[in-house]
Amino acid sequence: MPERVKKTTRRRPKNLDAVLEGLVRAVPVPKCELDYRDPFELLIATQLSAQSTDAMVNKVTPTLFARWPDPAAMAQADVAEMEAVLRPTGFFRNKTKNAIRTAQILVERFGGVVPARIEDLIGLPGVARKTANVVLGTAFGIQSGVTVDTHVFRVTRRWGWHNEKTAEKVEPLLMAWVPQAGWSAFGHRAVLFGRYHCIARSPKCAGCELAAVCPSVNSTED
Repeated sequence: MPERVKKTTRRRPKNLDAVLEGLVRAVPVPKCELDYRDPFELLIATQLSAQSTDAMVNKVTPTLFARWPDPAAMAQADVAEMEAVLRPTGFFRNKTKNAIRTAQILVERFGGVVPARIEDLIGLPGVARKTANVVLGTAFGIQSGVTVDTHVFRVTRRWGWHNEKTAEKVEPLLMAWVPQAGWSAFGHRAVLFGRYHCIARSPKCAGCELAAVCPSVNSTED
């Protein structure tokens, strides 16, 4: 059954256009900071980034993909050997299990190719909408939704756009308000803005491109 996001009737934020314009100035180049060479590497790297950092993932993936460069190779990986490689990312046992099983499914069901449909990606181990949106938007240019990680969740709340408790409730709001052609770019920009500017405990409000339209200037509340 196709993956669907519940529609929202929430009123459009008054500062939406100003925030979107300021975000482009604050983060001119929307990019994924995970290193990858193809959709398979991006898929696995995004899975590994859960409860870790992109920087840490980028440290282990050169070794990982040198040893298991494609789904066929990774599907046959030795569990203990892969666990040793993934240990620095945290939760390495579960990540190893998911990576190997993902590779096996890609070989068994998709001819060793990463599918470009969200309903297929969601069926892979350890893949929810956030990961699927990153892969589809970044690797395929498909605007399937808006990536909502901890940074996007935090900054959009600080902008006064929502007071939700879960990312699942925030994504449909952003999909309704942000033009679809820019979903992927917005997600990358909001992630980078939260990672380097509007950080959790000490947001850099001074000189921020969004200071004039942000209701949470100088606030450290999450």
